Amino acid sequence: MKGREEGHDHTHVAPSELSALTGDGHAVAPAAPHLHEHAGHALAKAPVAQQRAAEAVAVTGICAGYFGRDVLDRVTFSVDVGEFVGIIGPNGSGKSTLLKTIAGLHPLQCGEIRIFGLRPGAAAHRLVGYVPQVESVNWSFPVTVFDVVLMGRFGNIGLFRRPGREDRSAAMAALAQVGMADRADSQIGRLSGGQQQRVFIARALVQDPKLLLLDEPIAGVDATSQHAIFTLLEERQRAGMTVIASTHDLSCVAMWFDRVLCLNHRVVAYGTPGEVLNDETLSSTYGSHMLTIPQAGR
Repeated sequence: MKGREEGHDHTHVAPSELSALTGDGHAVAPAAPHLHEHAGHALAKAPVAQQRAAEAVAVTGICAGYFGRDVLDRVTFSVDVGEFVGIIGPNGSGKSTLLKTIAGLHPLQCGEIRIFGLRPGAAAHRLVGYVPQVESVNWSFPVTVFDVVLMGRFGNIGLFRRPGREDRSAAMAALAQVGMADRADSQIGRLSGGQQQRVFIARALVQDPKLLLLDEPIAGVDATSQHAIFTLLEERQRAGMTVIASTHDLSCVAMWFDRVLCLNHRVVAYGTPGEVLNDETLSSTYGSHMLTIPQAGR
């Protein structure tokens, strides 16, 4: 299926033609990743509407992907300052890619992102803390919990300067915030999954970010650790931080998030948990997956 849609020149490819693709771009019902002919297709040059003062993040028509195929297709949404927003969707739907793109760790193919009015780059990077998926970290690396958190200060002091007393104090303060100060000298690989996740949240917090992005922060951790992590994030939100997190746990979505972005390469729905956690929207997001949402309140 090829064509021009809404003035946006794409080469769309039927799901059957993508059967050999692997990785983040595999076909997920009901949407499928599509290929762009990006030669000569620069980032949008038309001026965008000025970002509202209340917006922490404004994402406008972004496309991004890997090896010539797009995982994100014209994604548009905004997050207000101080909101706690969740991203849900099936594996391969673009959740991690979206977070990395907002963090400035993955390039855009088209569209625009503004973070507190700034495009992703050095200035915006200082405002953002990013926590990757646990499975993407080499836990055998011989480094202590304190050293992991101290690495978060390098964005402020530079790679070639020694951390000073202020940086070390900030690292210990961040560990205290997540309840891990007593494990500062432990090797990171010796911690439980929930403890490791809290350490990486501390590494992000030590940067004193205004926006915190977390990719599956509760994956593989027990219920007690899940509650501790979300309680910590809610505390940071109440202190004025904007938080965006991806998750597969829909019960946590119902309990903790202000708004939910349902993503399957494109935005399926965006609204409060009460607005989007229904059979119709979830079927559109997950395709043939059958899901049951427990009754839960904040």
